[in-house]
Amino acid sequence: MPKSTVPQNYPRITDENSQEYGCLDISLLVSHKKKISFAEMERMIRDAIRKANQKSSRRSFSIPPDATAEDILDIYHAAGKDLFKYFRKYCGDPAATAYQAYRKHYRDIGAEQFRNRTVQRGRMNSGWRYQFLVLDCAIHSERFRSVSDLGMAEADFNVDIEFAEADREPLNLYVSVKNRKNTLGGQDWPKSIRALEDIAKNDRNRTGPYCCVFGIVMDRGQRYIKIQRKTGQPYSFNTEIWLSDFLWPFFANYSYEEIMTFVLDLLLKTAAVEELSTQMKIPEEVLECFGELCRDAGLLDAEGYFDDSHKLVKFFVSK
Repeated sequence: MPKSTVPQNYPRITDENSQEYGCLDISLLVSHKKKISFAEMERMIRDAIRKANQKSSRRSFSIPPDATAEDILDIYHAAGKDLFKYFRKYCGDPAATAYQAYRKHYRDIGAEQFRNRTVQRGRMNSGWRYQFLVLDCAIHSERFRSVSDLGMAEADFNVDIEFAEADREPLNLYVSVKNRKNTLGGQDWPKSIRALEDIAKNDRNRTGPYCCVFGIVMDRGQRYIKIQRKTGQPYSFNTEIWLSDFLWPFFANYSYEEIMTFVLDLLLKTAAVEELSTQMKIPEEVLECFGELCRDAGLLDAEGYFDDSHKLVKFFVSK
């Protein structure tokens, strides 16, 4: 962190034997005044699911009830094109993927990629769902003086919270919500911490101290300050990682398990049972379109097999 970044003046955990040493002492903040009702929680979950589906659907494609045969074919072809793009963009290790695909038929590779993509879309959709929900919980909990969008992304927001002692200035929490700890790679954390703290420091509407929070909605645990391995010093004394067992009670006044149970109960009432990725029936037209694009890219032999792993590597690494 820049030298100009100094520890903010808010009460902290002073027990050096605690894993939360240096973290905000929340025992001095005002506590929750109410429990969000089950009916209100259900409404917020419905809204979070709707918004998440708008951002990133769990399905690779959907067919409207009034779709014609021609419309359906167009949808399948579009899904095949998307699958081809996914195969190229998300191969992971180009060399290993080329080795694994060598002498495999495009139908087998296409089916595997389709299922991988379905799993990825499901994870993204779930992430959006809980990011929207934690913001709504903060708004409706009535614990905070104000809750506002930071304008950077849907998952970023700011809350003002008072201390129990009236003579203290309220604390400003700048929150960036992530699905899991591994959403950010190791090299990304310093930049993200610096960026979030820059927002806090440069907020002209802020009065009083600030604390930056990376809220992790689906990893169990409490909270900690991220430490640099080389120096043993925090990336920032003012930035904390809040895991799900701490995040949800703080903003929603419900435990992580209770939140997950609420969502499950609503899904059981309103949604069709989802198939496992291995159970999915992939339309022939999707795989045929995928195979045609692979063939046009010169990746297949006459029988539809990936016959040249070096061509695949070039395909993955070329722009």
